[in-house]
Amino acid sequence: MVYTYLQQDLVEPDWRRFPGWRDITAEQWRDVQWQRSHCVKTPRQLREVTGDLVGDGFFDDVVLDQSTSATMSMLLTPQLVNTMVPHGPPDEDGLRADPVRRYLLPIASDRRVDWPSHPHASRDSLHEAEMWATEGLTHRYPTKVLAEVVSTCPQYCGHCTRMDLVGPSTPGVDKLRFALRPADRLDRILAYLRATPGVRDVVVSGGDVANLPWPRLEEFVTHLLTIESIRDIRLASKALVGLPQHWLVPSTVAGIERVCRIAAQRGVNIALHTHANAACQVTPLVGEAARTLLGAGLRDVRNQGVLLAGVNDSQRALLDLCFALLDGASITPYYFYMCDLIPQAEHWRLPLHQAQALQDSLMGYLPGFATPRLVCDVPYAGKRWVHQVVSYDRVRGISTWANDFKGPFDPVETAGRRYEYVDPIHSLPEEGQRWWAEQARRHPDLALIGER
Repeated sequence: MVYTYLQQDLVEPDWRRFPGWRDITAEQWRDVQWQRSHCVKTPRQLREVTGDLVGDGFFDDVVLDQSTSATMSMLLTPQLVNTMVPHGPPDEDGLRADPVRRYLLPIASDRRVDWPSHPHASRDSLHEAEMWATEGLTHRYPTKVLAEVVSTCPQYCGHCTRMDLVGPSTPGVDKLRFALRPADRLDRILAYLRATPGVRDVVVSGGDVANLPWPRLEEFVTHLLTIESIRDIRLASKALVGLPQHWLVPSTVAGIERVCRIAAQRGVNIALHTHANAACQVTPLVGEAARTLLGAGLRDVRNQGVLLAGVNDSQRALLDLCFALLDGASITPYYFYMCDLIPQAEHWRLPLHQAQALQDSLMGYLPGFATPRLVCDVPYAGKRWVHQVVSYDRVRGISTWANDFKGPFDPVETAGRRYEYVDPIHSLPEEGQRWWAEQARRHPDLALIGER
């Protein structure tokens, strides 16, 4: 099918179509404190919002998943719930099929029963904790670091790559916890960066920086700006999409202006990276927040999505999202990651060849600077464009990848080595599925890898 571009105006879905929000005013909806205090954390709270539009079967499905398979707790801002079934009554059929619901609120019937987890799944699939220079600071690439300044988010995505650390424990996953006090952890991160002039690029993430009180985040970023080697700072916040009200608070905007003035004086770029996976999530409030941040001095606002089956696994879904971001919100489409090899994620993951076809299908429609790269985050090898694969066994779904660098905390010599990534087993031809079943029979410990 040929994609036809047609500019679309962004629409804020009418939250009053939900029985529980019929009396909520526009002023309340724009209030970040109202949004935070009315997050949906339990099936009971979701039932209160949907009223009699959704039957017991759906809530039974939610409860079963939360008690058996969920790797992330249930936490949805009203802003995000409102983007589910945006153009009609949010009934049970609509919710079951909805792409936003599918990744933010997984239900038991979504999960695969044959291979719910890949045998090579891992709770810390990117081995980030192995590369901690100090607690919460992953030094994976030669010139770039990831600073995890907080371990919570305003909302939780089911496919979260940091499911081992982020958010409260679930019945199925006893989460790890930072040992250091938050202030001590940030002080040690800053001390390491001052002592390591080879680092020029810091991603400030978590969790989500929107869950760190702004004065503490501003203090941390201001300290980063005193380190001569640092030239790029990227703030990671899904809340720009899930809680845009946070980034519209006047005191927060004033704080962004302050740090951006300092950054401009030093010639440092500050950008914000957010996370939208479906075009309907890009609403007028998201556009207003993004443009407010750009007006406050941010270098860019960029989107890093995740390729997810049933969410955005088609040319139309991806291009609709990219144009909504670019035209409606001045957000640059940046990356779409293949879903990481975490437990209970097989119903979301796509095979490499499908990601390659999707990348090809995007070419020629968007400006070059806004054509997103589809990447595979290969354990130890790092981010790789999907066409950089060295070899690919389509029958067994095993791809091999190379890298040309060695991170300072890589446990082994990695430069020039080959690393594997694996397709979901259910996507393989029958011969490949039989091979994996035989591997699992011969090596029962494989089935436990995802639980470690």
